[in-house]
Amino acid sequence: MDLAVDVLYFLLGFLVGLALLVWQQTRSKARFRSLLHDIKADSATTPFSYSSQLALAMAHQQQICQRLELQVEDYQKVLYAAPVGYLRVDDENRLVWCNAKARELLEINPGSFLKPRLLLELVRSYELDELIEQTRDAQKPQQSEWTFRPANDDPSNLCQQAGCALRGHGFPLLDHQVGIFLENCQEAENLRQQRDRWASDVAHELKTPLTSIRLVAETLQSRIDPALRGWIDRLVNETIRLSNLVQDLLELSQLDRSFPYGLPLRVADLVELIQSAWLNLEPLARSKHLQIDYCGPEQLLIEIDEPRIYRVLLNLLDNSIKYSPPRQQIRVQLSIENLDRLDIHQPGHNSPTQQICLEVIDAGGGFPESSLPYVFERFYRADPSRARNFAFEEPQQINAPSLIKTEGADSRFANSSDLPDLKHRSGGSGLGLAIVRQIVEAHHGSVSASNHPETGGAWLQVRLPWLKPDSPK
Repeated sequence: MDLAVDVLYFLLGFLVGLALLVWQQTRSKARFRSLLHDIKADSATTPFSYSSQLALAMAHQQQICQRLELQVEDYQKVLYAAPVGYLRVDDENRLVWCNAKARELLEINPGSFLKPRLLLELVRSYELDELIEQTRDAQKPQQSEWTFRPANDDPSNLCQQAGCALRGHGFPLLDHQVGIFLENCQEAENLRQQRDRWASDVAHELKTPLTSIRLVAETLQSRIDPALRGWIDRLVNETIRLSNLVQDLLELSQLDRSFPYGLPLRVADLVELIQSAWLNLEPLARSKHLQIDYCGPEQLLIEIDEPRIYRVLLNLLDNSIKYSPPRQQIRVQLSIENLDRLDIHQPGHNSPTQQICLEVIDAGGGFPESSLPYVFERFYRADPSRARNFAFEEPQQINAPSLIKTEGADSRFANSSDLPDLKHRSGGSGLGLAIVRQIVEAHHGSVSASNHPETGGAWLQVRLPWLKPDSPK
């Protein structure tokens, strides 16, 4: 009896152990299948056991990891020897790594960061730090251009220190890190300066001969046979057109020289300037039955270089009149916007928290999409088919469009030598919008061009920093 009980307990224990063994093997196989599935191993077509398959898969994955490490090393070697600079900063703006070109451009000592250090300790560049912050906040690629001047502890060498024009491209990385590609644009900047200097020199040389030709031609107008007077009239008009072009080049040259030293600013009413500019262009608007649709405050005081902002308004409105179809309206909108971030810095001034937005919208054909990035470049004309005419068509006598007030054009600008001869304007020289951008940027503002979604015409936006003045000076 006791023997039977012992045998029964033995069999029961054996069955329980066997069941535990089967359960453990089943669980192990399930784990192996899960691991093989995670590492993408093909277990259906191989006769090996799960442990053998796992060992083979681990060996295969190890080979893949080794190849990836070699590829990363190759990419890092290529990046280190790349002709463009590259640097990477962590979430605390500490420099983690940079290549040889970045060290050359930013003049970083190779032994100065054996361990991660704050970028501002190594490179004194506010623009670079701002690009990093913009990229991290936006979490999308950003681009910026600036002139980098390395920090120099010797004050006697500040005048001899040359800057380097840089273009930076920021890319967001994992863990709030940021990668920056740096491109040396100094050669392109030198070519641009040489081009502008050459154009300025040519303009200076042409100004006196063109004035002499115009005087001679105007003298002959009253003395020549009336049958031949059309040729003299055409000569006068073309001479005036060339004189306007020369004056535009001289204006750009003067802006280039005065930009680093600031502009003569005074408080002026921007609404009054808009009115004066429109009344000055009234003959051109009457010939096409165009009217202005102004939307904005009745008065807006701002500290500006008044004659140059007046020139900006003339160029913008003249551009809209030129390319608007007849019997349309040119919309001019003036508003005040709040600045979320401090993007404009004016030395010696309080930091502005608001900006003025001036929008000029016409109903013309607009800009070709491919031309939008270049409309503010010098001598660029979006539509080559807009050829220059040889004569100015006299305007018809119709009722003059009005803005807010009805007085005549502002006499302060009627005889300004730096303004174009509007009566004989006959076609774009490709400098009007370039002058607009140069003047606006000299005021620490920005200008942009696009096509308006409602009218389909040109949509030009000018933004200027605004500190509310007390009263006109």
